[in-house]
Amino acid sequence: MSASPLTNVKNRLIFGTSWLIWTSLYFKMLHVDFEVRWDAAFIDALVSNGLLALLCLLVMINLRFYNPRKGKFIHLMALCLGISGIWSAIIRFGLPFLLPSDSDYFTTLERSMPIRFDMAFLIISCCALVSTLWYSQEEQHENEQRKIDAEKLAREAELFKLRQQLQPHFLFNSLNSISALAASQPQQARNMIQQLSDFLRGTLKKEDHQQVNWKEELQYLNLYLEIEKVRFGHRLSTEIVSSVETDDMILPAMILQPLVENAIKFGLYDTTESVVISIYARKENNYLFVTVRNPFDEETSRPGTGFGLSSVQRRLYLLFARNDLLECNAANNVYTTTIKIPQP
Repeated sequence: MSASPLTNVKNRLIFGTSWLIWTSLYFKMLHVDFEVRWDAAFIDALVSNGLLALLCLLVMINLRFYNPRKGKFIHLMALCLGISGIWSAIIRFGLPFLLPSDSDYFTTLERSMPIRFDMAFLIISCCALVSTLWYSQEEQHENEQRKIDAEKLAREAELFKLRQQLQPHFLFNSLNSISALAASQPQQARNMIQQLSDFLRGTLKKEDHQQVNWKEELQYLNLYLEIEKVRFGHRLSTEIVSSVETDDMILPAMILQPLVENAIKFGLYDTTESVVISIYARKENNYLFVTVRNPFDEETSRPGTGFGLSSVQRRLYLLFARNDLLECNAANNVYTTTIKIPQP
């Protein structure tokens, strides 16, 4: 339900001040222009405008619960006419009971009723129209906020789904490696379990939309690489190059794991030789550029067709609404993946 305009302290002050000014002008009109005695003019102005203010408040409160839609404003005008008529009747027949007998005042009251009715209708109509616009804008704002919240929930749900699709694949591979090491190398299996535990504990604390700095992201990437090095042994080597200026640059949490996993997959799966996975980070034009390179066989490999890169592409789009933040290219048996992260 939309909030009333008078819930705002500033609007209350404006409303109250406006009525005080109008009541003063009303008193001046009766006393100076119509030459009504000051005491009668004071009571008339106070009672008439006090009642009119209450009726305006009644209209504003009513519109909070019933706001006419497009094409229904004729009903609102009819309501304003009816309320103006009720106000005029109360003033016409009620004021004589509050004021001492004064034939001149009663004559003035009788002659001024058409003007009073017109003024009351104008004031009530203005309050009604202003309230209608206020409630319409409030409702529109609430609808837009609900739409934004719904889109945010949908985006977060999709990000969560992407994360859940990535983690089981890595977890199953790690558990298979631990199983293989358990009999032949139990100490190495225990180390891998500890590393896997540390890595998963860190990933559970990270939200998909959370921003971390490069230094922190690199810590979790190293945990992941240590696990992979246990799996592949001497066949996997890594080279990470970055500078001090990139340490505090931000990027989405855990965004690098799919890129490195993709590099390992297409760099090691089709060969028995040692492979070096290179990771470079640099700052350029208020962007953090991260490049991952891995060797691959152009004749047998099909890099970039797996889920990892497409998930990164989708995640970057959901976070930054851009499709140009991931680039992939292959040349001279080297596959290069580059992401650029806009900095705030």
